[in-house]
Amino acid sequence: MDLTGIHHLTAITANAPANKRFYTDTLGLRLAKKTVNQDDTSAYHLFYADGQATPGTDLTFFDWRAARERRGTHSISRTGLRISADSFDYWAARLKTAGLTHGKVTSLDTRATLDFEDPEGQRFRLTADDTDAVHPWGRSPVPAEHQIRGLGPITISVPDLGPTRTLLETVLNMREVRDYASPDGQGRVHVFEMGNGRAAAELHVAVQPDLPVARQGAGGVHHVAFRTPDTDTIRDWANHLTELRIPNSGEVERYYFRSLYFREPGGNLFEIATDGPGFAVDEPMEALGEKLVLPPFLEDLRTQIEAGLKPLE
Repeated sequence: MDLTGIHHLTAITANAPANKRFYTDTLGLRLAKKTVNQDDTSAYHLFYADGQATPGTDLTFFDWRAARERRGTHSISRTGLRISADSFDYWAARLKTAGLTHGKVTSLDTRATLDFEDPEGQRFRLTADDTDAVHPWGRSPVPAEHQIRGLGPITISVPDLGPTRTLLETVLNMREVRDYASPDGQGRVHVFEMGNGRAAAELHVAVQPDLPVARQGAGGVHHVAFRTPDTDTIRDWANHLTELRIPNSGEVERYYFRSLYFREPGGNLFEIATDGPGFAVDEPMEALGEKLVLPPFLEDLRTQIEAGLKPLE
């Protein structure tokens, strides 16, 4: 029983309209689903993805009025976004034009990378892609050859590798394959692979005992989700965690996928999510993200929910 890669990553924004403008206009991603947080329907849940809303490309946001994140350990500290190895000059120029905080193109862990922050301070790393699946968005302001291809690797920060390594290897069946020095000089980073490996299926664990404890907020990450094929396998994962007495949510119906939540020993929230049924289950693929959609179990509350949301435009 193996996880096959990164499914999605969910972060926090305190400004949903500005968030939508940045991720669609500057980063050129597709708004693939405009819905609400199913556990807090006063907040948007926005999903950005590639042209086909492919699992593994979903960067999502909860719209919460929150103070800025306080950075530190016990956190999901950097979000990898995969691009063509030929696209770094394009993105360096685009980020500069947008006035964003960014570093230089450099080599890290054998791959070309470029670090930057979004307007709320979320930390990203553009990483040279080594996968074959590319699904550009035809209406993106970014040319198809330079578009973001998906997520990965994802970096988490923990103060102690041992307990986290045990869970990753013995519970989630990940493989530790190498390590490298953290570019910020704070400890070493250990690379764990899922499935067939490569950037779209790597979790990087930075061991940083000298950092303060992070406080979650705007510009920070809420959780990272890993891929499993279908409802049968997520049920197997739920049973597996329960048999090992690892506290977990049990299987949760999210309509677009099924989920399972639990915390790793370093305090970071993990999710396992199914690849299907996908975002086209309730609206045509060509019209994804154009209107507010709700799963059937929230549809009776539409009037109340819409009244509590601010326009995104």
